[in-house]
Amino acid sequence: MRTYYGSVEHSLLRGTIRTNVLPWQKGWLGGGTMHIPDGFLSIPVWGTMDAIAVPSVAYIARRAQREFDHHRIPLMGVMGAFIFAAQMINFPVGNGTSGHLVGGALLSFTLGPAAASIVMTAILATQALVFQDGGLLALGANVFNMAIAGSLVAYAVYRLLAGRSALASARRVVAAGLAGYVAINVSALLAAIEFGIQPLLYKDAAGAPLYCPYPLSIAIPAMMIGHLTIAGLAEMAVSAGVVAFLQRSDLSLLRSTAGKVAEAAQTLPLGAARPLRALWAGLAALMVLTPLGILAAGSAWGEWMASDYANPAARGQIAAASFNHVAPQSAPRGLQRLSSVWTAPFARYAPPYIRGAAFGYLLSAMFGAGLIVLACLMLGRFTRSAARAGPEAP
Repeated sequence: MRTYYGSVEHSLLRGTIRTNVLPWQKGWLGGGTMHIPDGFLSIPVWGTMDAIAVPSVAYIARRAQREFDHHRIPLMGVMGAFIFAAQMINFPVGNGTSGHLVGGALLSFTLGPAAASIVMTAILATQALVFQDGGLLALGANVFNMAIAGSLVAYAVYRLLAGRSALASARRVVAAGLAGYVAINVSALLAAIEFGIQPLLYKDAAGAPLYCPYPLSIAIPAMMIGHLTIAGLAEMAVSAGVVAFLQRSDLSLLRSTAGKVAEAAQTLPLGAARPLRALWAGLAALMVLTPLGILAAGSAWGEWMASDYANPAARGQIAAASFNHVAPQSAPRGLQRLSSVWTAPFARYAPPYIRGAAFGYLLSAMFGAGLIVLACLMLGRFTRSAARAGPEAP
């Protein structure tokens, strides 16, 4: 979340009044711990990441066409919406900053690594295009960090640690928790490196950074301390908890990603045999809880706006979150130029026609979840159609 105490002037017909601003009423209403905004990465860096992400996602999509069971298309929709809503619930991670879950591990456990990467890509694209949560130019970096690296690492750790254990075994719960913990920290480390190399590569004639102002020596610990502790433990608990819940409610949802198992549970059908009522109920509960996400004061490290550098209170918070290294007096020139490339229709999860911050946040969660469900259903149907047409192609 990008939220700061301070004040704002409202111009009225007669003069100007100054009112106090609550933590959630200024700046970003929600944000992602690793959603890199536009302006913090230089053109060569985000261009390179885009060039890596696009063919990687295309390759993964082809893999999904061959591997994905079309009976699990509804599961894609509900899990995608579930992860989108979960990312909107922010919590403090110390040092004046906030964080949230990523969820790539949960997608990997239930959908497999290829489908998980595609669904996470759809989530990140929706967040950037509709809500300006993460930059449009930096979308390739965010996709690589979370949708590709995060999902694949989570799946590899889960399969390695779970081995051939039974689907209902406690070992799989532990494996899921550790996989979620490792995945979120790998994604955080990649983002920290991308942030931290900017001052080394691009400076103006006076030696001032043009993009992210903090080097690796600050970016890595600033990003990793919160993820190795609070955010990582939260991801671990939720990943393990959801897998434990699925073990009791419907083992078939875990079957397709389990590999060879040690008992007769391997005869379970590949498709989700039971209705997804429990997951839909969990999604509804998350929707109700999303307004809590605006209560976590403090911004996610590295997700500041260009205007924050001219705000003394915001600059103080940036410095406090960066181990008391003073923030620049004004936004770096490159950051300021690129940060205004795209303005989303519901930027900062704040619909312009809604006065109440909490209600607007809730409506954004509902609207975004609906978009994710629709996108996942369309992707699933496209994948199924392409898979059917594949053998007939010359």
